Amino acid sequence: MPIEELKTIHVASMTSAISFGCSNSGFQMGVNHGSVTNHFHMPLEERKEKHPRPRDQPQAHYIIPPLENRHFTGRDFTLDQLKQKLFLQANTAKLALFGLGGIGKTQVALQLARWVQAHIPDCSIFWAPALSLESFEQACSQIARELQIHQVQDGESAMELVQRQLSSDKAGKWLFIVDNADDGDLLFDELDQYFPASNKGVTLLTTRSRDVALSFAGKDIVELQKMTTEEGTAFLTKIVGEDSLCDQDSTIRLLEELNFLPLAIAQAAYYICRNDGTITRYLELMHKTEKDRMRLASRDFHDSTRYRRMPNAVTTTWLISYNQIKSSDPPASDLLGYISYLEPKAIPRSILPTLDSEEEMEFAIGTLCSYGFLTRRNNEDMFDMHSLVQLSTRVWITEARKTQQIIATLTHHMDEIFPSNEYTNRDTWRMYLPHALEVLKREENQGLSERYTLLSRVGECILADGRAREAVILFGDVCAWNESHYDEEHPDRLASQHTLARGYEFNGQIKQAVELFEYVVTVRERTLDEEHPDLLASQHELALAYRSNGQIKQAIELFKHVVAVQDRTLDEEHSDRLESQHELAGTYQYNGQNKQAIELLEHVVAVREKTLDEDHPDRLASQHTLAQAYNSNGQIKQAVELLEYVVAVRDRTLDEEHPDRLASQHTLAWVYKSNGQIKQAVELLEHVVTVEGRTIDEEHPNRLTSQHILAQTYMSNGQIKQAMELLEHVVAVRDRTLDEEHPARLASQHTLAQAYESNGQSKQAVELLEHVVAVEGRTLDEEHPDRLTSQHTLAQAYGSNGQDKQAVELLEQVVAVEGRTLDQEHPGRLTSQHELAQAYRYNGQIKQAVELLEHVVAVQERTLDEEHPDQLASQHALARAYSINGQSKQARELLEHVVAVQERTLDEEHPDRLASECALQDLKQSTEVEIMENMSSLSLADIGA
Repeated sequence: MPIEELKTIHVASMTSAISFGCSNSGFQMGVNHGSVTNHFHMPLEERKEKHPRPRDQPQAHYIIPPLENRHFTGRDFTLDQLKQKLFLQANTAKLALFGLGGIGKTQVALQLARWVQAHIPDCSIFWAPALSLESFEQACSQIARELQIHQVQDGESAMELVQRQLSSDKAGKWLFIVDNADDGDLLFDELDQYFPASNKGVTLLTTRSRDVALSFAGKDIVELQKMTTEEGTAFLTKIVGEDSLCDQDSTIRLLEELNFLPLAIAQAAYYICRNDGTITRYLELMHKTEKDRMRLASRDFHDSTRYRRMPNAVTTTWLISYNQIKSSDPPASDLLGYISYLEPKAIPRSILPTLDSEEEMEFAIGTLCSYGFLTRRNNEDMFDMHSLVQLSTRVWITEARKTQQIIATLTHHMDEIFPSNEYTNRDTWRMYLPHALEVLKREENQGLSERYTLLSRVGECILADGRAREAVILFGDVCAWNESHYDEEHPDRLASQHTLARGYEFNGQIKQAVELFEYVVTVRERTLDEEHPDLLASQHELALAYRSNGQIKQAIELFKHVVAVQDRTLDEEHSDRLESQHELAGTYQYNGQNKQAIELLEHVVAVREKTLDEDHPDRLASQHTLAQAYNSNGQIKQAVELLEYVVAVRDRTLDEEHPDRLASQHTLAWVYKSNGQIKQAVELLEHVVTVEGRTIDEEHPNRLTSQHILAQTYMSNGQIKQAMELLEHVVAVRDRTLDEEHPARLASQHTLAQAYESNGQSKQAVELLEHVVAVEGRTLDEEHPDRLTSQHTLAQAYGSNGQDKQAVELLEQVVAVEGRTLDQEHPGRLTSQHELAQAYRYNGQIKQAVELLEHVVAVQERTLDEEHPDQLASQHALARAYSINGQSKQARELLEHVVAVQERTLDEEHPDRLASECALQDLKQSTEVEIMENMSSLSLADIGA
């Protein structure tokens, strides 16, 4: 049937093609709300009978190479595009099909040719490879012989003969396929002048270069994409057979590794078949060493579906494109070399080494994108390179012996552009991190000093992102380099040791941090003046490490020294001086010296409010810490007011996911909890956890800490099951990512045990706490606060489990240690004495309970404000002990005092206030019953008398 007689039905925008047997015809459609386009064709034999070729119509000729692949699969979408553009719409004279080398352009063109041969029998098909001038001329000679064209003028070439013949009307309809037109210079300088042109003919050109495609066909271009998952699976199955396929996951993984590229799939399939291997084994080889991957990608194989003498291995196939780029655009070739040693996904343009001009850079990127070696993401300045392209480029660079040079240049460039770990740079360094780490993996830069300065900055950013374990490894490499190149007192060596010690502290390796900081401080004290900033910085960090290690007295002494030196040498508003005062105040607070902490923090806040803007991070940080001190000191309302102010400023000035904003919301929620505003605390912490859940990794310390605190708040709110679920998640993540003795891991196990206890699972609580106490017993000093706290909590669990004797013994041990290491008024010491008194009470030792609680209350009345929660809790407990001991009058008086203070200072629904009111009511009722019983017994006695 002639092409112009193709009958078409159009119904809105869906295409349906249904084939019937030779004796059937028609159009079948179910329920449809879109459009349908149908083309009705007679069977080929019928068409020949009903439409015999007119005498004046030229005979069709077919020159098609025998390269068809019997494993050809799919590509229906692209073939439909070509058919529509070249034949069914009948308005495209020239069309270019472009795509990456090995993507299957030749096979798609062959499939189109066979379709034309079957469906448009009066259309001639001519095939001319454009691999070289010789290959094109040879193809034209074959066409001239087939058409029996003779020279009109002496010296006419076969190319001229073919062009003249096909451009004439007598040539009839034709499809001229120019395959592999990858060399733009060859195409436009030598070949395209010989391409025929006729209103009855169409030309299809295949090329790797989008530039060539555009130059040849303008807007009439079609890109051949990688295979779909279904196409790739079917293609692989056809080559290796069903039996060689293992599980579907491995098959998909292999196809993804090969980027669904037909040539790469064929190469892998032939390798598997030849070696009687499996997909799993091939994947293992791909993930061994880079050399193994290079060998696999470079391994040639026989493929009868490709031109003779054409390379079949992926790396050598793309070498043609690489050489064309190197010849036509050397800067693009250089850029490709640099990019090949970066992480292949999400490559920001800003990370690329610069060229001589912005225009040259733009053109080079365009060249790489044109050949499919680089893919731009959604018109952004972000690119991707497939790992096979990356690997192939590395093969070419290795063969050219340029690896060392490129890695050195790239390392130097990365060291120059990689930003500091400031939060304002976070988006940038997060983009750059995968690429910097890829460069740092290379052996070729091990001897470059720039590697280690880059390594240090990368480590700082990783640490800021909460990946302390990885950061310690990087800092360790930097230290090793500096220790092998510099003397003991060299500033760079000491700076790297200082940084490693900080990494240790963040990673929970507190003892190593203390040891290394002590070493750095010793060397700097020997070589630097007392007021030298580096010495003071190391002393500052050592004091923080002491604090983390429970060496509170040493921390306070060292901070006092640093503050004294800075008070003498720095201006009052100097940031270093204020920061040291800030941390000294924090250590006072840790030591229970809340009043000293508040005095110092109020000074720091006053100075910063005078010298810094309202939204300055340092000013807000000091206000934040002051609010925490107010909370510890029982000044809950002041704490709430100040934190609400800090949160309001940060909400107005910082992004929702900013760590400082989340930290202040976190602390405000904790203070709400202290203030009995449990509902508000839960809501705010759930918000923090939600934001962190979508912005930071699952194992990030901040995210886990927020989940931990939310779980504790759930416990306070009676949501024990939710608390347990969340804590079990936190414990699971920390067990997987942290060492057994890491403080954060032990802390979450500690709190989970408390949740078990609250849920009545006393046995599980005791088991988990005994584990925590055992680990801390072998890793922490006897007087370490964390160790004492865990023993304290274990004693409480013993009490809940009915093991009153063990509870008393363990608490007596805790009280004894704190008695010799903490001041008499230290909150921790008083809390333990409080709990020991409670244990005495449960164990029937009422007198000891009363005596100890009277001591605790006396100390707290002397050192704490009347409304301090700790003082009120102890007075409440003492009243209960008085009641049990028969001292009803004292019990009632004390509870009435507690209730009066709480009514004045706490909200009506605050749990502590409600508990005290309930206890007082019970005491009054029991007293009334007792009086009635006494009166009743007196009456009976009188009657008896």
